[in-house]
Amino acid sequence: MRRQRPVTARLAAVTVTVALISALLVGCGIFGSDPRDTAAAFLAALARGDAVGAGQLTDNPSAATELIRQVRDELRPQSVKFTLGDTHSGDHIASASFSAAWNLGRNRLWRYTGGFDLVPAATSGGWSVRWSPAVLHPRLSAQQRLALRVVPADPPAVVDRAGTPLLTWQTVVNVKLDRSKIADLAAVAARLAEALGHFDPSITEQSILAAANAAPAGQPSVVGVLRDNDYQSVRDRIDDLPGVSFPTQRQLLGPDQGFATQLVPGIRGVVEQQLDNAAGWRVVTVNPMGDDVEALVSQQPHALPTVTTTVDRAVQTDAEHAVDAVPNAAMIVALQPSTGEILGVAQNSAADARGPLALTGRYPPGSTFKVVTAVAALEAKQVTVDSPVACPATTIVGERVVPNDHLFDLGTVPLHTAFARSCNTTFAQLAARLAAGALTDAADQMGIGMDYGVAGITTFTGQVPPSESMVRRAENGFGQGRVLASPFGMALVASTVSAGGKLPTPVLIRGIPTHVALGPVAPMPREVADALHVMMREAVTQGTAQGLADQGDLFGQTGIAQDNPTGAHGWFVGFRGDLAFATLVVGAGSSAPALEVSRRFLSALPAP
Repeated sequence: MRRQRPVTARLAAVTVTVALISALLVGCGIFGSDPRDTAAAFLAALARGDAVGAGQLTDNPSAATELIRQVRDELRPQSVKFTLGDTHSGDHIASASFSAAWNLGRNRLWRYTGGFDLVPAATSGGWSVRWSPAVLHPRLSAQQRLALRVVPADPPAVVDRAGTPLLTWQTVVNVKLDRSKIADLAAVAARLAEALGHFDPSITEQSILAAANAAPAGQPSVVGVLRDNDYQSVRDRIDDLPGVSFPTQRQLLGPDQGFATQLVPGIRGVVEQQLDNAAGWRVVTVNPMGDDVEALVSQQPHALPTVTTTVDRAVQTDAEHAVDAVPNAAMIVALQPSTGEILGVAQNSAADARGPLALTGRYPPGSTFKVVTAVAALEAKQVTVDSPVACPATTIVGERVVPNDHLFDLGTVPLHTAFARSCNTTFAQLAARLAAGALTDAADQMGIGMDYGVAGITTFTGQVPPSESMVRRAENGFGQGRVLASPFGMALVASTVSAGGKLPTPVLIRGIPTHVALGPVAPMPREVADALHVMMREAVTQGTAQGLADQGDLFGQTGIAQDNPTGAHGWFVGFRGDLAFATLVVGAGSSAPALEVSRRFLSALPAP
C-alpha cells in the first residue's frame, strides 16, 4: 500500500509551486502588482515633495530625483495636489493620466493635466514609472527645467492729501561688506564710517563691524544705504575698498533723508506689499543655457491705483522745522479731528535715534491728562464747568501729599480756572472721588487705551488702568501714577474734544480702513466737549499756555510729567480749526520748550 504524505507537507509543496509559477509569469510580464498602485504612490511622493521617494519609483532614480528636487526648489510651492486619472495596462506597459494643482502662494494657482507610462520593474515584480522630464509636465523636454518668473507691476504714484507727489521712486545704493574678503576689517570699517556717517549718523565703525560679524561667513551684509547722489559724492573714497560692493535698487524716498522719518518706511512697506500682490507671474521651461524657452502658464500684473496718503506737506514740513530747533528729543503728531486723518508726524534726530517715540513712546502725560480727568468728573456729575473747587498749594489723599507746581495757591475758584491754571491739587481730589474705572472709561472715549491697526504705522495710544486705590486714582488724575500716553494718543485726545466728543478713527492711507481692536465706545456727551472747549481756551488766554495767546483761536493744555529715568518732560496738546496736535519735548524740565516748539509750528501754518 502506497504511503500518503502529511497534509501540511502537501500544502507547502503547493505554495512553493504557486510562488515559482508566479515568479515565472512576472518575469514574462504576464502577472504583477497593479500599475495603478505604483502611479498613485509616485504622485503621492511628488505631492509631498519626496524627491528621493518619487525617484525610486521610476526606472531612472538618479535623474528623476535630481529634476524633481530642482523643480521643487525653484517653484517653492505652498502645496501640490496630484489627482490620479485613468490607468491602462497591457502585457509590458501601462499608462496613467493625472491632473495637477500647484499652489505657488500669493494666489498663484497652476493647473494642468499630464500622464506617463509605466513598465515592469527590472528587479521586482512591480511596475516603475518610465522616466522623462515630460512626466512632470507634458511640455518639459530633455535637459530642461522649470522656473517661476515674477512679472513686476508698474509702481504706483504716492501722493499727499492734495494730490502732490509725496514719495518718488529713486535709485539707492546698498553698501555691502563681505568680511571673508577683507584682511583688515577694522580699517575698512573706519573708512566706510568716515564716508557714510556724514549722510547717516547711525552708521559708525562699531555699527559696521557689528553688521559684518553678524552675517554668516561668505555672505555680505548691508552696512549702509545711500541715495545715488550721495554715493556719487563719496564714490572715489570707498569704491576701491576690498570686500565692499555697491549694488543698486529702486526705492520709494521722500524729498530728503530727514523727511517724515516715522511715516516713510511704513508707507513704503504698504506700497511694496501692494506691488507684491499685484505682480504677474509665469512658469517657464528653461534650457541648459538659462534661457526661457516656453511659458507654460502666465498671469499679467494688475494695475495699481495711485496711493493717496493723508499727509499734509505743509504741516509735516513745518512740524519738522519746529522740532529740529530743539536739542532734546522732540516730536509733534498732528491730526485732522473731523476725519481722523494723520496730517504729519515729526521727530528731530535726537528722537529718531531712540525709535518711533511720537507713535509708540510711553510717557506720563502730566497735566495734559487733566483733559481726561475733567471729562470723567463732568460725566460723573461731580462738577460743572463753573463749579467752585479748592486749589490749595498742597492736598493730602490718603498718605500721598500732592503739591501744585511751585506750590501756588488759588484758594477756591471755578473749575475752568483750576483747569486753566493747572491745579494738581484740584484734579487729584476730583480723581480720588471717581469710581475705579471712571478714568479708564473716559480715556477710552478719547482714544487712550484703544488699539488701532493703522496701515503704514504701528501705534501705542496709552494705558489708564482702573484702580481701587484712592491714592492711585489721585496720582493718575494729574497724569502721573500709572498713566502712560504717546504723543499720538494725546493728539487723539485733543481731536476728540475738537470734534465735539466724537472720537475720530486715525488713518494714514486713504482707501485702507483702520482696524479697531476694541469695540465701539460710548461717545463723549456734546455738553462735556463744550465744557472742555471753554476750559482749554482759557488755558491759552489766561492760563499756563498764555504764551500762545497770539496764535489765533487756539485751545490747549500744558503738561509737566515727572519720569525718574529721564527727568521731567514738557507737553502741550491743543487744536486750532481742523487741526489737533500734541507736542512733547523729552527731559525738558518744564512745559516751556514744548510751548516754544508749538509756537514755531503754529506760526508757520496759515491761519484757519
